[in-house]
Amino acid sequence: MDKREIEELRQKVGCAALLEKDGWKVDVKESTRRAIKYRRDNNIIIVIHEGRGWFDPLSPAKGDVFSLAEHLGADGFVEASDRVADMVGFLPKAPAWRRPARLKVPGSIAERWGNRLKPRSGSRAWRYLTDERGLPAEIVKQAVACDLLREGPKGSMWAAHGHSAGALTGWEERGPAWRGFASDGAKELFRFGPAGSERICITEAAIDAMSLAAIEVGRSDTLYVSTGGGWSTATDHAIRNLAKRANVCLVAATDNNRQGDVYADRIRAIAGEASAEYARLPPRTDDWNEDLKPPTATA
Repeated sequence: MDKREIEELRQKVGCAALLEKDGWKVDVKESTRRAIKYRRDNNIIIVIHEGRGWFDPLSPAKGDVFSLAEHLGADGFVEASDRVADMVGFLPKAPAWRRPARLKVPGSIAERWGNRLKPRSGSRAWRYLTDERGLPAEIVKQAVACDLLREGPKGSMWAAHGHSAGALTGWEERGPAWRGFASDGAKELFRFGPAGSERICITEAAIDAMSLAAIEVGRSDTLYVSTGGGWSTATDHAIRNLAKRANVCLVAATDNNRQGDVYADRIRAIAGEASAEYARLPPRTDDWNEDLKPPTATA
């Protein structure tokens, strides 16, 4: 098989086709339109680059459709190529959450953020956060006062990510029927609490960061941060910078599951390299928002 044939196969067969054929299922709740999470038993594969790339968040494994075929059991590139070729014409099912491709949103990150209203008592985003997600009004007020939240479309909320100096890089998008990240934005950290805190609690979502702050009644010595459900190079760099502070303690407040434990191990390694203190603080349930919400509240 020459290079031209290999490239044609790469264009014709997406990673999702191999995964679906192999029995993997889409985790709709944990997927976004740019990163579709597939699960099988305790294993996870995330498909990116419009189906042309993938990575395993629990290991260093990543690549294109051919390397995925090998990851799934093909013995070498020749067998992987045969498996990919067998999938030509196979169309995987589109996840139910997938929306039609949107036109590029005009304006910079700062302009789009600035054009959105802040949540206010009784607004749709406010009700989503306080009623559906169970956040105390006082916590939401504090986040709004720090310019961390915006009203997103259709009752969703936006939670700002940015540099330690305050520059906006993007935002987490969460709502009753939507989960994503700002188009053309970059994940770094959502930061809630005193910027100079020595205790840094690292969670996987802005709502979890605010939920933990509510559970701990907003400790004045703690900065609650969120990685936005991923671990970008900028996120890693930001956490390393926090670890360099004098007397700092990195608290791995990531989810109580396998992925949360993987992220906690990364945080522990960063703390060790910086000679910082480290602690693991998992929620009782799967995440901190579930811990915060009363048993009768809906997800």
